[in-house]
Amino acid sequence: MASTATPIREARATVEPDVDDVARIAPVIAAWADDGERTRRLPPALLDALHGAALFRMLLPRRFGGAEMPLHRYMRIIEAVARHDGSTAWCLGQANGCAMTAGSIEPDVAQAIWGDDPRAVLAWGPGKGSAVPERGGFRVTGRWSFASGMRHATWLGGMSAVPNGEDPAPIRTMLFPAGQAETTDIWDVLGLLGTGSDAFAVNDLYVRADHVYDRDEPSQRREPGPLYLFPLNSPYATGFSATALGLAQSMLDEFIGLAQKKTPRLAMKRLADEGVVQFEVGECRARLGAARAFLLDELESIWEDAAATHCVTIDHRMRIRLATTFAIREAKDVCDTVFDAAGATAIFASNGMQRRFRDLHTVAQQVQGRKGHLQTVGAHVLGLSPDLAAV
Repeated sequence: MASTATPIREARATVEPDVDDVARIAPVIAAWADDGERTRRLPPALLDALHGAALFRMLLPRRFGGAEMPLHRYMRIIEAVARHDGSTAWCLGQANGCAMTAGSIEPDVAQAIWGDDPRAVLAWGPGKGSAVPERGGFRVTGRWSFASGMRHATWLGGMSAVPNGEDPAPIRTMLFPAGQAETTDIWDVLGLLGTGSDAFAVNDLYVRADHVYDRDEPSQRREPGPLYLFPLNSPYATGFSATALGLAQSMLDEFIGLAQKKTPRLAMKRLADEGVVQFEVGECRARLGAARAFLLDELESIWEDAAATHCVTIDHRMRIRLATTFAIREAKDVCDTVFDAAGATAIFASNGMQRRFRDLHTVAQQVQGRKGHLQTVGAHVLGLSPDLAAV
């Protein structure tokens, strides 16, 4: 059950980020995007701006200096960031989801990780680890990858099997300082290059028991706010679908500007004067607008329910899964339509559409964009019992 324990110390003044903060630092995000692509990580100047706007703390509990904001407000901010750079938005989506860990661990540990460090970032990724019990903690050995933002993280988390006679052994997340892990550069990929989603490993590392937690276990919830009723899939799906929508909208906006100027080779008129282009622009605007409105409406409605009932139901989770997956798939289709209509102009690295195309296709390949989620929701709607692991 949720704990209503009082804060362990006076909380610092909480910063409440909004889309105006994104507009304020947008020139910094845009200016450093190329450098992030080249170095495969977010540049220091960009990190300074993001931390200055408290954008890594949107889903962190208030008592540790976070905003603890509703998912629909969070979605708008991530979407606004993605219009300027997909990798930056993705890293914020990952880190904010991880920051919700603070609602499920000992308050003094959460204070040490986040409350005492205004630049704290936790990162993790899938992989295999084993944790052997040792007095007061565990000896952990494992390797994990796809750890978006690990290059600027202060702490890392490794999911590890804890042998206790059960088959399979229960999985727990081990938290340890980033400097205690060995990192490996593996991020040679199509898009989202600036996320630096590399691999890390530890060998026989001692982790105290109070730095271990069971993801999405209600009995470990220590924060009373409605945000911490949601399983981790919900904020991840929200952040990554917002990233897709922001990328697609910025790509469409750039194409509209191009269409008003470009006369394709061997053509007699501008792209904007072509009937098929006019139709596609109208359809793309409708598809993005519908997907965005659906997602926002569901997030707002579900948040109101959760705040009123202090409960997030399976139906709520299915609705979030449907709206977020639909948003990602619609964004990808709009991206493909625009890229095709832009012709050869879009293939050059000097054109912003090329990066957004690569980034959006990378978003759609991640688990949150999997088309099979629509089948999961459909089975639920039909009264069947689908696998709930992805919702």
